[in-house]
Amino acid sequence: MSESGAQTVHQPSEKEIKLVIAASSAGTIFEWYDFFIYGALASLIGAAFFPSDNATLEMLLVWAGFAVGFGFRPLGAVLFGFLGDKLGRKYTFLVTVTLMGIATAGVGFIPGAASIGIAAPIIVIGLRILQGLALGGEYGGAAIYVAEHAPPEKRGFYTSFIQASVVGGFVLSIAVVLACRALIPPEEFAAWGWRIPFLLSIILLLISLWMRLKLSESPVFKAMKESGETAGNPFVESFTYPGNKKRIFVALFGVAVGLTVIWYTAFFSTLSFLKGPMRVDGLTSEIVIFIAGLLAMSFFVIVGKWSDRIGRKKPIIIGNLLTLALLFPCFWAIGALANPGLNASAESSPIVVSGPDCSYDPFAESQETQCGKLLEDLTGAGVPYTLKEGAELSLTAGAVPLPLDSYAWDDAAARQETLEAALSSSGYDLGVQNPPMLNLIGIIAVLLVLGGLSALTYGSVAALLSEMFPARIRYSSMSIPYHLGAGYFGGFLPLIAGYIIARSGDAYAGLWYTWIFTAIALVVAWWGLPSGPPRDFEDEHG
Repeated sequence: MSESGAQTVHQPSEKEIKLVIAASSAGTIFEWYDFFIYGALASLIGAAFFPSDNATLEMLLVWAGFAVGFGFRPLGAVLFGFLGDKLGRKYTFLVTVTLMGIATAGVGFIPGAASIGIAAPIIVIGLRILQGLALGGEYGGAAIYVAEHAPPEKRGFYTSFIQASVVGGFVLSIAVVLACRALIPPEEFAAWGWRIPFLLSIILLLISLWMRLKLSESPVFKAMKESGETAGNPFVESFTYPGNKKRIFVALFGVAVGLTVIWYTAFFSTLSFLKGPMRVDGLTSEIVIFIAGLLAMSFFVIVGKWSDRIGRKKPIIIGNLLTLALLFPCFWAIGALANPGLNASAESSPIVVSGPDCSYDPFAESQETQCGKLLEDLTGAGVPYTLKEGAELSLTAGAVPLPLDSYAWDDAAARQETLEAALSSSGYDLGVQNPPMLNLIGIIAVLLVLGGLSALTYGSVAALLSEMFPARIRYSSMSIPYHLGAGYFGGFLPLIAGYIIARSGDAYAGLWYTWIFTAIALVVAWWGLPSGPPRDFEDEHG
């Protein structure tokens, strides 16, 4: 880019650019691995740090901890964006990767709640906050660093490796969990083996630092520094620079919000959906997601390269439109392939609950009424239900009453066993599912469709956001909307979608969260993103 005034920007050699892409991408993979390993081990983290008799509450508390990390990403974007625009791109993302590695490894050392009580979840939340701060500075630094080394005609292609690396971090987290499960007996993995993936962050941190210390500063930033053109206060200038408020608004609601809800739905929600409502064996679910994620990584590079020819706007618009059309059908297809018996039973023998005081609070440690406890048990079992008013509490499957007289209302485990036995008599198979190979291939194919939707809305984004903002405030201006979108709209998706599902009894209801924000992103992107071939900031606004 040539936004640095009279100074000539050094043009990196092909060898330098390859090192830049490799080091930035590897660091991004490792940093997102650190962040995602928490989600990959959600059930075990819940048992260790957020134990509860209410399985739904336990999982919601885990996702609340997950969301807290995301909630602090915008603050990290402000802090490290300021440093990146003032002190440089390279040293700022050296700090972020160090902070992330230390915080992640720390989770592996914390004793469980059984040993230190309430201190355990408090410490975990504190480390998640540090992770969120670090991640708030990582993406902007890596994306801008690559973008400012890349020739304009290849900027989408080169920066797409950063987007693929985000998926790579998720895939690596799954791969490490699978390897640990293969090497450690299940009982020992549940007791202590789950800590090993966190402790591995120390090794990944050392590799990241070694690679990134070999890099030099961004040529664009060096030219700005030499000519005295760096921003006085990048955060303030991000909101006072002419036209920047509109650009930040478009970057937030037209780009970041859409890409992030689609990304987390395509990868995280599908894993939770398979393990939870569809009751697919945990190992099988992780292998399926691993394969799909590994294959989908190439889609982001393809889209990034494609955007160098047709512009950044078209893939995003196409991806949003296709998501609105295909989101629900894709999940319906996964459900039909993963647990066809549950789908068939829900259609032939739908569950209806009726009675007085049928209120259910997913965040309550225990429900106050018998009906609330029954709804809690159905939700925990992943069984869809319809709620009706009634004078007396009753449970029917296909209009056939199921007995509740033997229900142990004060014993959650006994209630679950009684419910599963009653539902089994009506054709519901609530055992662990191991779909046949053909079905698994079909699930992977559908997951690749979702991965393609994510790639369309994400593959060209690093190049797009770099081109939207002036170099002097680029780190801050792109990081703030990106991490507001990813932090709040994406990070809270598992929690909010899980709450919607728990309250409605519909395993697909949480998808409306993704659908609505994708629709918003479509409208704003259509209105606000520049059309035509890619252009540097000065070419469009100079």
